[in-house]
Amino acid sequence: MRLINFGTISSLLLITLLLSSCSSFRTDPQVKIVTQIEKTVVPIVPRPKAVQMNDIKIYVVNQDNFEQFIAEFKAKNGGEARIVISVKDYENLSLNIAELRRYIEQQKEVIVYYEQAVTPLPEDNKSE
Repeated sequence: MRLINFGTISSLLLITLLLSSCSSFRTDPQVKIVTQIEKTVVPIVPRPKAVQMNDIKIYVVNQDNFEQFIAEFKAKNGGEARIVISVKDYENLSLNIAELRRYIEQQKEVIVYYEQAVTPLPEDNKSE
């Protein structure tokens, strides 16, 4: 009986040793994370020329000076053309121009931001 017990016990120990030996030498896997960030290269085109506006003269005419104004205007310019706009419409025109100016200023800021974002870094700052 001792032989059977010894054989059974030794075979169980051998199986246990074989099964556990592979897992006892295993080390945890090493995870190495490498992150490389490259700036997207966007070609920078030169800014367009600034808008150059022409002078405009606006005359304010009422019933009291209308005839005198027409005579002076024809003598100076050779003809007449009339554009009539109400005070409320003039206010709306002024508000529209202010809104256009705000939009253009915001677009200029966006352009400057992207120009700075795609400009290559100097060599001494790349090592950081």
